[in-house]
Amino acid sequence: MTVSLEVAEGVGTLRLDRPPMNALDIATQDRLKELAEEATRRDDVRAVVIYGGERVFAAGADIKEMQNMDHAGMVLRSRALQDSFTAVARIPKPVVAAITGYALGGGCELALCADFRIAADNAKLGQPEILLGLIPGAGGTQRLPRLVGPSKAKDLIFTGRQVKADEALAIGLVDRVVPAAEVYEQAHAWAAKLAQGPAIALRAAKESVDTGVETDIDTGLAVERNWFAGLFATEDRERGMRSFVEEGPGKAKFV
Repeated sequence: MTVSLEVAEGVGTLRLDRPPMNALDIATQDRLKELAEEATRRDDVRAVVIYGGERVFAAGADIKEMQNMDHAGMVLRSRALQDSFTAVARIPKPVVAAITGYALGGGCELALCADFRIAADNAKLGQPEILLGLIPGAGGTQRLPRLVGPSKAKDLIFTGRQVKADEALAIGLVDRVVPAAEVYEQAHAWAAKLAQGPAIALRAAKESVDTGVETDIDTGLAVERNWFAGLFATEDRERGMRSFVEEGPGKAKFV
């Protein structure tokens, strides 16, 4: 399989495995969607890491496969392409991308679907589609400007240039840069820590933030208000408040 889902300590690792560059062909896209939906359903998956291995995250779409597609074929395929990435973005649990080597084109767009991005110090990211006479088609024109702002996004999309890890960190494209040997370890540790948290509250927080940045503030506040009140029906809320009163902050054990 070109993508696998491995679960340990409440963390599901979505592992890309299509050597040598993890090119995201149609079969890989479809498998990614299938496993993202599985990670969403599974109660033993409390957080997710997206990882391409020690050498490369994903160098983009399979250009040889795309070259043979005409307009009608891509009209039919483009929705499925976006849906596979959206399935990752909508996993209602914390998701971190562990980025090694290249994350270009579809690889960069996949990283954008995560909530947090940890990059190796040798990582390179970019949206080079313009160099093929195209634009990003798996969410890059939408998720990238929401993350780094329109001007920086247009710079990357218009030029197709690659950015090294230090620049990616400076513009907010990644959130942490670490030695290459530590990328997966740190990503898994981040996810494992959140996997011990209150699952429904984390889902509420993610949905509230994601909805809020894409809508007007009144709608966002309504989503937040409904989730906030609804969490008072959960056992984790009872445990959290009781622990705070009796033991102080940060010591609650959630279920």
